[in-house]
Amino acid sequence: MQYRRIAGTQVGLTELGFGASVIGNLGRPTPDDEAQAAVDTAWETGIRYFDTAPHYGLGLSERRLGTALTRRPRDSYVVSSKVGRLLVPNERPRGRDPEGFAVPDDHTRRWDFSREGVLRSIEDTLARTGLDRLDLVYVHDPDEHWEQAAAEAMPALAELRDQGVVGAIGAGMNRSALLARFLRETEADVVMLAGRYTLLDQSALDDVLPAALDLGKSVVAVGVFNSGLLSRNRPTANLTYDYHPAPPELLARAGAIADVCEAFGTTLPAAAVAFPLHHPAVVNVTLGMRTPGQVVRNATLHGRPVPDGLWEELRARRLIRLDAPTG
Repeated sequence: MQYRRIAGTQVGLTELGFGASVIGNLGRPTPDDEAQAAVDTAWETGIRYFDTAPHYGLGLSERRLGTALTRRPRDSYVVSSKVGRLLVPNERPRGRDPEGFAVPDDHTRRWDFSREGVLRSIEDTLARTGLDRLDLVYVHDPDEHWEQAAAEAMPALAELRDQGVVGAIGAGMNRSALLARFLRETEADVVMLAGRYTLLDQSALDDVLPAALDLGKSVVAVGVFNSGLLSRNRPTANLTYDYHPAPPELLARAGAIADVCEAFGTTLPAAAVAFPLHHPAVVNVTLGMRTPGQVVRNATLHGRPVPDGLWEELRARRLIRLDAPTG
């Protein structure tokens, strides 16, 4: 599997990354052995970039990922985690985490983008994963916390990067305009862009992607299926777009893109995985993977060549933006 380097750093990512949110029991329980098998299968397919966060299952994702990687040579893979949500004991547990993960709510999340919060968060993550270091750290969903994240969290991460404690730093969220500010106004090397550069939404072409090119920085694309609508060969009305029922106009557009993909001998999800990687600022597409079967499917999608003429036809039909690079 090919690697792409985060611009200005020594951190290289495989083009396809393992998103570990789902092995934190996102939506439903996942057995320990299935989570382990998913990571093992990812390794067998050549994936060497693994992304997690304290938020994912109140630390369960971090613990499972660390356990699954413990037998692997530490210099042979890249792990990213995130800061901004500290996990603290829950004084009023009700039984289950209210934020979508099937885990006990014995802890809760507390927003904290302070310098002290960043250092504590990284220390806690290292304890949960059992790793000796993190290669990449993002501030996580700082939507309502721009000031503190920019003024305190990013300088703290920059210090750690400059000391060689972490390899690269950035921010992750779905607001592309704010991610552009992180690139332009802080020391971020890379941003994790969720859902805003996909076959159905290319709004990142207006802000964060040109910012990355202008500054010589990088973008990791996630949410490329827009939470479900682009994940099937033929989109259906029960699929979601950005975690809500898909609007009829987007369902129709996804169907039209699927028709073109089928005519060219490929599939909608294969095109969805390939599309972001054609932008010169995008170094990786990371997908959530829960089971070995999902890993194999995603690796197969990534490895599928894009048929000649596909992007040109989508552009001619105004199904993707005319300025979306596909060379």
